[in-house]
This record gives sequence, structure tokens and C-alpha cells, in this order.
Amino acid sequence: MIEPIVAVPLNDELQGARALVVRAELEALSKLTDKILLELDNIQILMQETVTLDKVTARARYSIAYDGTLPDLYLPNIEHGIVNAAKDEPASTTSSAQLTKRPWKLFIPNAYHPLLLQQHQENLRRTKKDVASATAEIRRRRIYGQDITEEDQLASELDFMKIRVSELERNHPIPVDFMIAEETTVLVITGPNTGGKTISLKTVGLASLMAKIGLYILASEPVKIPWFDAVYADIGDEQSLTQSLSTFSGHLKQIGAIRAQSTSQSLVLLDEVGAGTNPLEGAALGMSLLESFAEAGSFLTLATTHHGELKTLKYSNDSFENACVEFDEENLKPTFRILWGIPGRSNAINIAERLGLPLDIIESSRQLLGTAGAEINALIMDMEKFKQEYHEQLQQAQHYLMQSKELHNDLEVAQKSIVDHSTAQRKRKSRVVSEYAVMARSIIHKKFQQYRESAVAQRVLEEEKAAEKAKSEGAKSPEPSSTSALKKTQNTNSITVAEANGKIIDEDGGIPEVGDLVYVPKLKNQATVVKIDSSKNEVQVQAGMMKLKLKLKDVKVQKQKTSR
Repeated sequence: MIEPIVAVPLNDELQGARALVVRAELEALSKLTDKILLELDNIQILMQETVTLDKVTARARYSIAYDGTLPDLYLPNIEHGIVNAAKDEPASTTSSAQLTKRPWKLFIPNAYHPLLLQQHQENLRRTKKDVASATAEIRRRRIYGQDITEEDQLASELDFMKIRVSELERNHPIPVDFMIAEETTVLVITGPNTGGKTISLKTVGLASLMAKIGLYILASEPVKIPWFDAVYADIGDEQSLTQSLSTFSGHLKQIGAIRAQSTSQSLVLLDEVGAGTNPLEGAALGMSLLESFAEAGSFLTLATTHHGELKTLKYSNDSFENACVEFDEENLKPTFRILWGIPGRSNAINIAERLGLPLDIIESSRQLLGTAGAEINALIMDMEKFKQEYHEQLQQAQHYLMQSKELHNDLEVAQKSIVDHSTAQRKRKSRVVSEYAVMARSIIHKKFQQYRESAVAQRVLEEEKAAEKAKSEGAKSPEPSSTSALKKTQNTNSITVAEANGKIIDEDGGIPEVGDLVYVPKLKNQATVVKIDSSKNEVQVQAGMMKLKLKLKDVKVQKQKTSR
């Protein structure tokens, strides 16, 4: 290409502008660097605090995500407290109500290995996500009407993924229980291969380290863990060609270093003690090592072994305790649960049979094992069986106890409901009776008033009839004039006598006053004047319980009034 003459100055100007931009950026970065140098110490402190906060947040998020439990930490050989059960702890977290009342050296019920639980949850989350994606894809294909064959294939894959989800939800990692008494210094765990002995050691070690760095423990409440100054572990094969170390020598070198560095506040985890050499010599060496750790080697030592001699240390030394991983004899599979107080069996022959080894080899090995070993295994089997039955019956008793408590609470609630209902019914009945009594009283009073009014009306009617009859009879037979004159003379005389005595007696229906006693002919009874309405020529009287309004002409004054 040939650059045009016209573009040469423009290109030179562009390159100069670019150089100016670079120079300006360098100047800005230089000024920022100078400012940062002035605050470098503060920036480093801020960075450290940010990292610290990030670590604290990460621990909190991890503990919340896996539903961890706050551990109760204490210093070894200084404080030996009692684990107190949480108030909202379910009955399934402990095997007995008295477990949490004993002084424990280490108490971790239903403990999970963090990696196993994390792997299970990630697999479950991934499978559920695949199910959701496949469901959305099938729905999209149905909406847009795409290939039905691919849809059927996706549907079959979706069914398989749903089955996988159900299997993962059902096959949840099995937790282990660690309840080590205060007097125990060495715990010997025995049992079959692939039974969970090593994973149990790792679970305890990881739980101790998690508690020290501020993480919650993946276990049920309550959790009690000593504050170990160090955690030493001899787990796995330490053989090395470069250092000319075999399996046995690698284990011995590692255990020797642990024995030299461990203190009375340390946790020691030993896997397969005495393995990799002659069984008799390995068992004797393992017994000596464990006794050394029990005397002054560590605060707590957990060891796994297949040597039967190490199982007998419990019966000669109170610092030892036996435990074994459970094995299902019917299905020839380990259950990954720990049984306390009894030694376990290796079950190597049974496991070899499950793994498909020829039957003739299995039978020959059983014959070579001999009757003594068979009797010991049978005895251990019986002990395991009794232990399992004990735990089952204990769990059943706890279940019944919880049911009885629930039924007792339900009964108390029912009794309270019955009492409240009875009280409410009693109040309602009394209220209804009172209402009906008021209604009945009102009805009776009304009926009584009607009866009195009808009786008065009937009496007035009879008197009117009698008066009319008397008038008719008087009209037919008039009295002699002499009789009328005599009566008139008597009335005049009586009035004169009354006036002479200073009193007036109104016998002919004059106007009475309030409080006067009057005679009511219609009632044929006396009454008292209560009210007088002169505008209407009416008077209100009271005769007993009855009040009546009558005309002035229908009453006669009986009470004498003093004349002024």
C-alpha cells in the first residue's frame, strides 16, 4: 500500500495524539501511585480487615447452608462440664434422656462428614436442576410444536432423572454418634472393612478443627468438644520408595512422631494400629502403643484395628472403651452406625462372599478359622444383637414416651376445652333463661293488665245495667212526695250539721284533691287520687296495684277536708 500525500500529516497528528494520551495516562497513574504510597499502611490494614470479614462471612454462610450446630468448647483438664440438651431438641437426636446429663469428654450426636454431606447436596442440587431444565425444554417443545421423537426421548430422560432424585433423597449420608465418657482416654473401634471406621475418625478430627476455626459442627444439638491444642492423625498408607519406607515402617515413623509431639491436651487419630506386619507382633505393638497414649500420651486417642487382642484392653484398663461399626448379617452390608460398649468382628469371610469369591474358598477359610474363632464371633454376634435390640427398644420406648406426652398435652387441651365449653354453655343457658324469664314476666304482666281491664269493664257494664234496671223500676213505681221531702230534709240537716262542725263532706262527686280518698262505684271499692286533670274533667286514681283514669263524675269523695 502507498500512503497518500494528503494522509501523511493526518497520520502524524494521530500518532502524536496517541502519544499524548499515553503520557497523560502515565502521569495520572504516577499521581495515583504517589497518593497510594501515602496511605499504603491504611490500605494494607483495610485489606486485612476485609479478608477477616470475608472469612467470617464465609464461615457463617457455610454454617447456615449446612444447618450446623454451635459447639460447647472447653479446655481439657481444666473444665469438665455437663452437656445440657437444647430445649427444642427432637427426641431422635439422643438415645436416652439421661445421655445429656452425664459428664462427657466428647459428645457429638448425629455427626456428618463435611465432604460427604457436601457431595450429596451438590449431586442432589445438580440432579434437581437437570430435572427443571428437562421439564422446561419439554414445555418449550410442546409450545412450538417441535419434533415429537426428541420430546419422547426427553420425557424418558426426565423420568430417569426423577428416579435419581428420589434415590438421592432416600440415600442420605448416615450420621455417626460419638459419646465418649469422661473417664475414657482411648477408644478402640473395630468392625468389618468398608464399614466406616476410618470415616468416623476423620469426622471427629474435622469436627474438632471446624470448632477451633469458628465453624459450626454438622451435627445435632448439643455438641461438646474439647479445645485441643493439636490434632494428630495417622490415616492412610505412608509407604515411600524414596525413603525406603514400607507400609509398616511408614506407620511406625508417623506414630513415633505423634507420640513425641502430642500433649495431654491433644487429639490423636490412629487408623489400623499394628497393621502391615505379623498379626501377633502387630497386636502386641499396638497394645503397647495404645497403653502408652492412655498413660501420658494425649487427652483423647481414637484408634481403629482388626486385631482381636486390642479389643480386650477395656477389660483390664478403665481408660479404654470399645466400639464397633454395625454390620447387617442378613444383607451382608455395613450399616455405617456405631455400637458402643462391644467389640466388632472383621467379617472378612462374609464380605469376601458378598464380593463374589468362590464358595469353596469361603468354606475352606471358615474351616481354617476354627471353632474357637467361630465361638468368639458368635458371642460377639449375640452381643451386637442384644445391643441392637436394646437400642431398638430404647427408641421405641422414647417414641411411646413422646406419644404419651403428646397425648397428655392433647388431653389437657381437651379438658380445658370441655371446661371452657361447659362454662360457656352454662352462661348461655343462664342468659337464655333470664331472657325467657323477662319475656314471661312481661307477658304475664300484660295478660294481668288485660284481665284487670276486662274485669273492670265487665263490672262497669254490670253496674250500668243495674243502674238502668233500677231507673226503669223507679220510673214504674215513683216514691210518694212525702218520702222525697223527707230525704231532702235529711240531706239539708246533714249539711247543716257538718257546716256547724266546721267541716265539708262532698258526697255528690265534687272536685277532689290529690291524696283524697274517693269511692269508685264501678269498682265498688275505694281508691286514692293520684293526679287531677281539670281541663279534661279527669282524675287518676290508684286502687291497690291498679291505676285508672276516670271522669270526675265517676268518683265520690270520701275523705273529709277541713274548711278554711
